[in-house]
Amino acid sequence: MSKPPQRRSIGFVIVLACFAAAPTAGDIGSCNGKADPLGAPAFFSARLSMECDRCNACGYDSRACRLACDDVKRGSYPQSFPAGCNPVIHDGEVCLHAIEALSCGAFGDLVSDAPIVPTECDFCPASATKGGSP
Repeated sequence: MSKPPQRRSIGFVIVLACFAAAPTAGDIGSCNGKADPLGAPAFFSARLSMECDRCNACGYDSRACRLACDDVKRGSYPQSFPAGCNPVIHDGEVCLHAIEALSCGAFGDLVSDAPIVPTECDFCPASATKGGSP
């Protein structure tokens, strides 16, 4: 015959649930802090380097892979984002983490002839840069 749960263990579960439901570091903004803009050359350098490395590691030789690796070899990266596109550093970090987390199969969709852009990397949607509504 099993014993009914003690009140002390129920209380522990309630306290644990409160801590587990709290926001994680980085999920909350800083008080009146200004978000720093994402630097295009640094972002594109990191993204293209990561894509070239992943292309090689996953065995892809698509046009997108060749272009990324060529840009890395030449050190030629876009110097700005499209007009009206003003991502912040956090946007770039989230995008890079998303690319890094892709399996080789999913990464193939990113570098295919008809690439699928991860949602986390679509911080400059075409409609926003053409004056349309976001």
